[in-house]
Amino acid sequence: MDRLEEFREFFADLITANARIGAGNNLKAALKSTPRERFVGPGPWKVFTPLGYITTPSDDAAFLYQDITVALSCDRQINNGQPILHVFCLSALNPKEGEAAVHLGAGTGYYTAILAKLVGPSGTISAYEIEQDLAHRATINLAEMTNVSVYERSGAVGPLPSCDILYVNAGATAPLELWLDALRPGGRLLFPLTPADIGGRPAPGGMLLVTRLSGDIFSARFVCPAAFMPCIGARDDETATKLSAAFARGDFMNVRSLRRNAQVDETCWCAGKGWWLSTAAQD
Repeated sequence: MDRLEEFREFFADLITANARIGAGNNLKAALKSTPRERFVGPGPWKVFTPLGYITTPSDDAAFLYQDITVALSCDRQINNGQPILHVFCLSALNPKEGEAAVHLGAGTGYYTAILAKLVGPSGTISAYEIEQDLAHRATINLAEMTNVSVYERSGAVGPLPSCDILYVNAGATAPLELWLDALRPGGRLLFPLTPADIGGRPAPGGMLLVTRLSGDIFSARFVCPAAFMPCIGARDDETATKLSAAFARGDFMNVRSLRRNAQVDETCWCAGKGWWLSTAAQD
């Protein structure tokens, strides 16, 4: 084992342990076998902090094997996100061997590669990235993974393939009809439901996990708080304002189901256009 492999192994052990992911989960192996330096480009690297970006002292890739957010483009504030958040989210999605997954906001492909390893060679990944340069890099980075296809376009417009997993890495103000329609029975959508920005910066929202039980019956729950850059084509100012008020109450973890094209009742946590989140489970 070389030096970077040792760092990568410890990184995988540490991140999964902090995410409370026990033995038997394939996430640890996927992290250990995926070189982050391939996906974030040459160093030194810019690391995101609450006070802005700071620069690693050198281009030693060992710096990447920490729970840090690394810039892909400082000017556009596009980052390779915090590992523990993505590990927590991927664990909640629970990808299975042979499943079809869609990854929206794939960036340069690091978490796409990890997801591809979780569904295995018999599974498929359709990765969408709207930024031309990042999509080009993702195509190169993922070229050896024959179960991955990269598309340079928005995932907020159709068509999308039917899938078992739909993982979104940009902030939306609604579970788009396009996304819900793509889910197979038992399919899981996980996306950042985020309110209006504060001072031009993304405001905290939450990672919402929606599971299609059957037809238009969906369970829903928030996995964790999260703040993401906006998903182009998946935001509405009116709904964003409603979400700001809803998240301000601090009770978002009480959500239990998503109602679609149904009459709003007293269990409503927040309502958008043609959908609302309920604190009651589906019958």
